Amino acid sequence: MPRVAVVGHVEWVDFIEVERMPREGEVLHAQDSFARAAGGGGVVAAVLVELGAEVDFFCALGDDPHGHAAADQLRELGIGMHVAWRPTEPTRRAMTLLDGGGERTIVTVGERLEPAGADELEWELLRSADGVYFTAGDAGALGHARAARVLVASPRGRAALHSAGAGALDALVYSRRDDDEREWARRLAPHARLIVETRGADGGAWWGESDGSWEAARVERNSRDSYGCGDSFAAGFTFGLASGSTITEAAATGARCGARCLTRAGAP
Repeated sequence: MPRVAVVGHVEWVDFIEVERMPREGEVLHAQDSFARAAGGGGVVAAVLVELGAEVDFFCALGDDPHGHAAADQLRELGIGMHVAWRPTEPTRRAMTLLDGGGERTIVTVGERLEPAGADELEWELLRSADGVYFTAGDAGALGHARAARVLVASPRGRAALHSAGAGALDALVYSRRDDDEREWARRLAPHARLIVETRGADGGAWWGESDGSWEAARVERNSRDSYGCGDSFAAGFTFGLASGSTITEAAATGARCGARCLTRAGAP
């Protein structure tokens, strides 16, 4: 199994299951609720562990109860945590409403915390990693990530990714449904050898050094909600490339991970 690292962000998320979205001014009672460490980096790290990878996760968290709860929960999944603790900045939180139609609505609270290349973390581990998935960090953190054999990124890496040279990213993965990600993917396209666009139930496509597409994988059980589906695809795709799979095989692995994510509530 490959060694795959994640350089990115974590959010402490309260998931609230409701029958439907409330109307303005309406009071609804939740059907269920639970809290988990999530966000793009957290979801990807958890799915990579499920796939059997050895995972190191480089992130930043507030030195507060939510930050420590997130780190502990991710460690319990078998993830190697490398945390830059921020004593004066709170861990970012989010509230996610999961409705009866399988959709999710997210409200974030606070600024996203990102690891920095100057943080005293075990960055040297990335030199022997088969792959890295990058969702957040500064240019220094990205420089460490580029030492891995394969580097896949989300447009949520934003400004740091502009510091990468032309074609420095092996792949840039984004969702066509997300206007912000789509715009950033357009700006960052020159920095990636491969552009990968997910299209939900319509599968997706890639282009760049080669062109192709994939169909969505069959959902084996009833759909619960779509939280983390795109991140789950990215985890499977990164796992595939890090394992030496072809792009077609990596996309198929990602599609299966996205479909599995639909069958459970909240993050992995």
